[in-house]
Amino acid sequence: MRLIITIFTLLLSFSCLAQPLSYYFEEDVKFDPMIPTPEQVLGYEVGQWHVRHDQLVRYMEVLAQKSDRINFEVIGRTHEQRPLVMLTITAADKLPKVEQTRQAHLARLSDKEKAKTVNQPAVVWMGYSVHGNESSGSNSALLVAYYLAAAQGKEIDTLLNNTVILLDPSLNPDGLARFANWANSNRGMNLSSDPQTREHVESWPSSRTNHYWFDLNRDWLLLQHPESRARIAKFHQWKPNILTDFHEMGPNSTYFFQPGIPTRKHPITPDENVSLTKAIANYHAKTLDEHNALYFTEESFDDFYYGKGSTYPDVNGGVGILFEQASSRGHLQDTINGPLSFAFTIKNQLLTSMSTFQAAIDNRQALLDYQASFYNHAVELASDEDYKGYVVQGGVDTARIELFLDLLKQHKISAYPLNKSVKVGGKNFTTHSYFVPLAQPQFRLVKALFSEQKSFVDNTFYDVSGWTLAHAFNLEFAAVKSGWGLDVSKAAWQQPEQAQFATLGTHYAFGFKWDNYLAPKMLNKLLQQGVQARVALSSLSAKSLTHTEEFAAGSIIIPAGIQTNPQWVTLLNSAQNEFGIAITPITSGLTAKGADLGSRTLAVVKAPKVLLVGGQGTSQYEVGEVWYYLDRFVGVAPTIVEMERFGNLELSDYSHIVLAHGNYNKLSDADKVAIKSWVRKGGVIWGHKGGAKFLVDQQLLKTSYLSRQDVASAFKTDGLNYGDKDHLSGRQRIAGAIFNTKVDLTHPLTFSLQRDTLPVFKNSTWLLEMSAAPFVNVLQYTQKPLLAGFTDDVNVEQVTGAAGLVAHSYGRGNVIGMTDNPVFRGYWYGTSRLLSNALFFGHTFRANGQ
Repeated sequence: MRLIITIFTLLLSFSCLAQPLSYYFEEDVKFDPMIPTPEQVLGYEVGQWHVRHDQLVRYMEVLAQKSDRINFEVIGRTHEQRPLVMLTITAADKLPKVEQTRQAHLARLSDKEKAKTVNQPAVVWMGYSVHGNESSGSNSALLVAYYLAAAQGKEIDTLLNNTVILLDPSLNPDGLARFANWANSNRGMNLSSDPQTREHVESWPSSRTNHYWFDLNRDWLLLQHPESRARIAKFHQWKPNILTDFHEMGPNSTYFFQPGIPTRKHPITPDENVSLTKAIANYHAKTLDEHNALYFTEESFDDFYYGKGSTYPDVNGGVGILFEQASSRGHLQDTINGPLSFAFTIKNQLLTSMSTFQAAIDNRQALLDYQASFYNHAVELASDEDYKGYVVQGGVDTARIELFLDLLKQHKISAYPLNKSVKVGGKNFTTHSYFVPLAQPQFRLVKALFSEQKSFVDNTFYDVSGWTLAHAFNLEFAAVKSGWGLDVSKAAWQQPEQAQFATLGTHYAFGFKWDNYLAPKMLNKLLQQGVQARVALSSLSAKSLTHTEEFAAGSIIIPAGIQTNPQWVTLLNSAQNEFGIAITPITSGLTAKGADLGSRTLAVVKAPKVLLVGGQGTSQYEVGEVWYYLDRFVGVAPTIVEMERFGNLELSDYSHIVLAHGNYNKLSDADKVAIKSWVRKGGVIWGHKGGAKFLVDQQLLKTSYLSRQDVASAFKTDGLNYGDKDHLSGRQRIAGAIFNTKVDLTHPLTFSLQRDTLPVFKNSTWLLEMSAAPFVNVLQYTQKPLLAGFTDDVNVEQVTGAAGLVAHSYGRGNVIGMTDNPVFRGYWYGTSRLLSNALFFGHTFRANGQ
């Protein structure tokens, strides 16, 4: 008997906040008993536990098997190979013809006559929990899917007959899986509501992010990750009229839905989008009012950066809606509004999902007409502009320009190769260049991606204010004025087939150029396979089979006389075909110009062994961005170690230490001494932003800096009222803008760069100052540095002439400090080469600091 009582007590404790379906749905909602409830499949009520991603997928599969309203589809896989799931939901008699419905929906966007078609359904995309630890969205998706599969009556029939619903129950499966494990494994039988309990405070890195610790909600434009690429492909297959984006915010808040701050929309977004957003907001307000739920609008967040889930639709003819629910983080948490249960957060997300459906029904025709007009008048609007489009220089780095063009193509933007070279805006563009016309359906998105806007109605930004794509790729571009004649191909660019090369035989040496973006990855693979290589620190001309080949500084030379792997030529053949980079035979060590191949000025290159420092105090995003770049584009597997474990390392095992943005004060004095000793003995240390600050503070990097407080003190505050506080704060920040730097093209860290200027992304006012020592200032901000985005004139003045990158010797090693993050969000292909150059050539230069 005592055992039975104990078991009953345990079950009661575990279910103390479990809520039945009647908690989530109104009493008058009837469900088909043949459709399984979440509890019947999961074994617990929604909100009792955090649903694991595999359980979520399984329930969606079961619904699709049992309901004739649902198609289940795997549209891609995450880095960790979890399925990205999409449900297509409509009335049972319409589902078999849903492909015809999709084609008819798209036809309205390219044919003005078909745009007049009535009785077309609205397409509604429901997206949940792009941040893994904001899981009330994905848990509510269980209930939304159940309702759409099992509800009966006039209300659901009206919904399904007037819409096609695309349900994405988890935009970030890897993050959701991590967080479910965290929250569930730290839950007790009796729930702790203390905000400080382990259940509510994740360890580093948090599960907000995906596998590489990226914020996927910033990747809708950038498409660095398989989750985003699969989602955008499906988005453009349907072009939804409404897209919802369900998030969470701090526990002591309430509930937010858009519209956000009116002055902070992107100027390219049509005003009608704002009107529709406001009309839809009335439905959310009505529903939450009926349930006495607190909420707010128009005082936070914004619709400026088009790379977020709630704003990407706005530049694609749809209406994006952001929802933010105060988070319980675990299962129950004390807040200023009282105890906040996980079930309550799920219910709010369900309520606004339902109000979205009603808004879609009532505003169906307005949404369809708006989207049709958005696309059908795009070419007309383009003709009103005083320029025709943009010409972009490709150059010798074929991999980088192809990555750029492929990104445009994924966003349904066409680019056309130039048949004839041209001079535009004083710049020469060769036949390796491409024309991106404004006169195409994605007119507005083309403008947004190339925008260099610097002044705005509202100078406060929730996210970045500049993201000019060509600057990120370090590609020369110019606007082509109307009336200017261009000779371009009639066919838009398509991804070319992988180049194939003639088989290499045995020769005195081989060489390949460093221009290609994938050259570091090819070099690293060869080094890992035992191929011995040298780097030319200055240009040279060497005899090939039929001609004299020019090799610029940074080119890789592979002499036969030092090879120890008998398969080395086979490896070269495999590498050039895999990476699409030509390897050129060299027939003699005697060169026509420059150093001979046996010269000591051809420096030894070794495979880097990288130590990447992370842990509490460092930015999980920026550490993750370094990890991602090294893994994807360099083929290097860094050793990632939290600061608290640093003292356990044998530093001599590593050739490089990388310090991304963060506060490294948690390193012990012994750790700091060990780092200095390691550099003196020949190590190469790289730091950017907070990592560079650490190097200066430790007197490893021989220069000085301006702190954020130093920069902020330049603003006059006399006579300001309390109400001016937020405005001043906005002026003092650099939320995310693009600046130009002058490049020392003779330095090994800049090998492969073709232009003497390099755009950098800046989201901090922290500044390195120029060193007085010669040969160490590798990048310097130009005299007119701001290229795109908002930065107050006071900050621009302080950035002007400051150091972008400083590098010098320390003992037998080298220290490199950069003011900004070279691998921001994974898509800064221009500056990322500085980091890979540091890995392979960071030991090759000698220059003393102050």
